[in-house]
Amino acid sequence: MKIAFINTYDTYGGAAIACNRVFQALRQNPEITSAKLLVQQKDSQDTNVLLWSDSFFGRKKAFLRFALERFYFLQFAKDRSVQYAFSPANLGVDISKHPIVQTADIIHLHWTSFGFLSLKSLNKLAKLGKPIVWTLHDMWAFTGGCHYTGTCTNFQISCGDCQFLKKPNQTDLSYKIFQKKFKIFHQLNLSIVTSSNWLAQTAQQSSLFKRSINSSNQVSIQTIPTPINTKYFKPVGKTETRTKLKINPKKFQVLFGAMNIADQRKGFKYFQEALQILRNQYPDLNEKMELLIFGKASPELLAALPYPVNNLGILSGNEQMSQAYNAADLFIIPSLEDNLPNTIMESLACGTPTVAFHTGGIPDMIDHQQNGYLAQYKSAEDLAKGIYWALNEANYPQLSQNAHQKMLDGFTESVVANQYIQLYKKILTK
Repeated sequence: MKIAFINTYDTYGGAAIACNRVFQALRQNPEITSAKLLVQQKDSQDTNVLLWSDSFFGRKKAFLRFALERFYFLQFAKDRSVQYAFSPANLGVDISKHPIVQTADIIHLHWTSFGFLSLKSLNKLAKLGKPIVWTLHDMWAFTGGCHYTGTCTNFQISCGDCQFLKKPNQTDLSYKIFQKKFKIFHQLNLSIVTSSNWLAQTAQQSSLFKRSINSSNQVSIQTIPTPINTKYFKPVGKTETRTKLKINPKKFQVLFGAMNIADQRKGFKYFQEALQILRNQYPDLNEKMELLIFGKASPELLAALPYPVNNLGILSGNEQMSQAYNAADLFIIPSLEDNLPNTIMESLACGTPTVAFHTGGIPDMIDHQQNGYLAQYKSAEDLAKGIYWALNEANYPQLSQNAHQKMLDGFTESVVANQYIQLYKKILTK
């Protein structure tokens, strides 16, 4: 089988990391004779990752498409805070004639926003008639343009009245994009994969998928998780890791991190509130606990936290990330909207229990009080309770063992690759 993977980036961002992990897992499978990843921006040295255009002008055009798409949307956006929350897909490239697409048995789409594939690009792919697997990393494929809907359910009807627009109405930009998607998706030989059960259930509620696929070409939606490489992400002695990172080995180390800590979806506000509750209600922790923080964060933001902070900065690569998880006793991820966060998978694989809100695809990985703690959604108090429970009341060695075992049982590269192989075979024998 020859598979053409398509993603905007190869390593930048959560969707790129997830796509690359699926790509690498399948490349190792003997039933895949050829697997190439086509991207708009390449940061790795992997020769199996192909850049759409490697010329100086090609790279400039890629940035220009991204910038012009953002500029176009800002005309409609309610303010700059939502400039990356919505992708109109008005600009992109035609990849339908690229050799890896032309020779592929299956086209495997992932995250293609930010000027890579436009709606016209998708229409060109539809006309090839090739089977398309689309692994969703957010909700964009079945909305009128937003990547996450929050509490909005308009995608279940036809979008319109969009919360991200300054002049929402029934026939606004989101409605128009939704209608364009309907016409295009009707032509696609499409199979949808989501990495979490939550996203699958949400996708099934979208009228775009219900209406755009006729009864003779029914869309399939199934869940296959993102794989984790347990050779990189595995338990390593905490004392040894903390010595390398020059972190106090005798104190509880609580980890929090994100690409951009100020991103409201990452829930830093609730993390901060939970720490203050811990400080006030559980004083026995005050001299025993420190924080590990990674990602882009302002000094002012970190200075406001009520416990000593070890700032790890922006981490890159599996080795640095694995060290951070192994140095921590606990990982906290109070995300408000998330599909199947790579960070939870990585933390659990390293044997580090995780405390998170019960939302999105997070319950697919965290079994409450078995390998972590699922706090009530948006409850800083329950988040604090979960942190205290994991550090003081739980059987920590068992929690840690369960965390690692959860990843070994259902999230390894071989397990996930086999699920995709079965899907590919099913599609090709239709």
